[in-house]
Formats: sequence, structure tokens, C-alpha cells
Amino acid sequence: MDTQLSAALRAAPELRWEVLFVLLPDSLVLDWAGPAEALRVANQTMSELGSAEPFRLRYVGPVGEASSSVGVTLAGVEPLPKVFERPTWIVLLGQPGKRIDVHNSATQACLRWLEKLRLQRGVLELLTVCTGAVIAAHAGLLHGRRATTHHQHLDELQSAAPGCHVVGNRVFVEDGPIFSSAGVTTGVDLVLQRISEVCGAAAAAEVAHTLVLPMRRGPQDPQLSPFLAHRNHLHPAVHRVQDAISHTPTHGWDLAAMASIAHTSPRHLNRLFAEHACVAPLTYLRQIRLTLAQHALRSGSTVTQAAEMAGFSSDTQLRRAWHQFGLRGTPSGAGE
Repeated sequence: MDTQLSAALRAAPELRWEVLFVLLPDSLVLDWAGPAEALRVANQTMSELGSAEPFRLRYVGPVGEASSSVGVTLAGVEPLPKVFERPTWIVLLGQPGKRIDVHNSATQACLRWLEKLRLQRGVLELLTVCTGAVIAAHAGLLHGRRATTHHQHLDELQSAAPGCHVVGNRVFVEDGPIFSSAGVTTGVDLVLQRISEVCGAAAAAEVAHTLVLPMRRGPQDPQLSPFLAHRNHLHPAVHRVQDAISHTPTHGWDLAAMASIAHTSPRHLNRLFAEHACVAPLTYLRQIRLTLAQHALRSGSTVTQAAEMAGFSSDTQLRRAWHQFGLRGTPSGAGE
């Protein structure tokens, strides 16, 4: 850890938060394990600098043992607390299935507990991961709020909370004391954002680096990234090319190199992409590179650095792609 980073971390405000992961039967393991690991690393990072650990992790629920989505039973689950002695995050987790069963006894007990909460920014806050937002909706906590959930459960969320402004295609949404994330891995994105707010941006960057998370997504980023776009087809040759581009976007790709991956001619590859992916191969490549450049710019890279990191031959080529795809502003202002 370099001296400049250490100084920035030491300057971070010290505010200790209780983090309560609410475990219900069949809770998705990654929904709590990913965010919990990020918070653990944040504690480790701050402790190594001589600061107090900012987060105390606890696992609570209506039953002492909770089954998980992968079949492992979790023991030692604490009872749902009646009082909160320090600033607290309540973290509601998702569950598998096309719809969330809120009629079982454990979930009903949790809903009665949630209904009594008096959320307040900086005092008692709610974080939902995946379909945890649906549980919050059934508890009446999302009325008049903006929130999101997994893209397959947006209609269910709206049905459970007609007074909620359901936001689709977002990684996470913030509204007062309520923070909702889209699903599974986006819980880590949300927690990294909260770590940044509590410990500072330098600490969040160090956590992301430790967890080998090269790209952090923000509240304005779509759930379906360009790495997943144009993939709703079954053609194996087109998928092979898209996989190759996604794995090594900085490679010196041209149409001939892509066609060799697909074992076809460049002209036929263009036809296959148009028919199955609804985009030209080179356009697909530029979209992927542009996404990488945007993340680099948001992380503080210069336009020239971002262009090189994303595989553009020059910053001029990056600027051309920026305008070609109708992005707002300029690359120079993207990191502001």
C-alpha cells in the first residue's frame, strides 16, 4: 500500500456501523457472502492502518438455524433484535424461485419485525440485495420510494408495492435510508459504494483491489452491461467471437481475425452477426472497448490512458466512438 493511499485511508472518518444480515430459509448465499467479504476486507484495511474497524457483522433471523440456497444449513443465527444501540444497516437478501414465498412462518415473523422499523438516514438504514426488495415491499417499507430488484422480479416488486417507483435496468438505487440492488453480485457493488461513503473512496478502491474486482459499477449503470448485450441468441460461432472479444478486448481485432475464430469468411461473419446478434462485429467490439474506457475514466485515468487500456489505437479513436454511440459530454469530462 503506497504512502499516498495510506494517508487517504487514515483521513477517512471513523463511524462504526452494525451490519445485520437477515437470514431467512433458502437465502441466496452469494447475496450475503459477497457483501460480507467486502466489509471484512474493509475492516482489515482500516485495522492495518491503526483505525477502529468500521463494521460489525451479525447474522440475524427469525429461526436459529437457516437453510441456504445451496443446501448448507447455517447455525448460530441470532434472534431479530428489538433495539439498536448504534447506527445500523439492515440487509435483506434474495431467495431462489420465480416468486418469493412470503406466507411461510419464518418470513411472516420477519415481516412483522420489519413493519416496526423506523428507518432514518445515518441511523437505521435498509439495504436490499436481489429479491430482498420484494420482502421489504411486503413489509410496507417501499411506499413512495424508488427501488430496484432482479430484472426477473420487477413486476413482482411493483405488485407487492404499488406505491413504489420501481426502477429497471439499474445496478442499485438509493432513496433516503433505503438502498436496493438488482441481484446477486450487485450486492457487492452496493456495499463498495457504502464503504466509500463511510471509509472514503481510497478504502473502497483498496477493497475492490483486494477482491480482484477490476470494474466497480455505480447506481446509473445498467444491470445488463454491454458484455451481456447482443448475446440472446444460440449461434455457436457468433458466441465464440463474442467470447474472444470479451476475454481480450485490447487484442488487435479486425474482421479477418474474428472470422478465423468463427471458421467462416469475413463477409459471412457480418451476415451472421446481423442475423443473430443484431449488430456488426466491429460495432460490437467498439461497444465493449467503450465500456472499458468509461470505467477507466471514472477511476481517474486520463483520456489517453483510458484509450490505451480499452484497446483503442488513440484518444482520437476513443473520442470518435464516444460520439458515434451518442454518449453525453466528452471523454475528458467523464471522470468528473
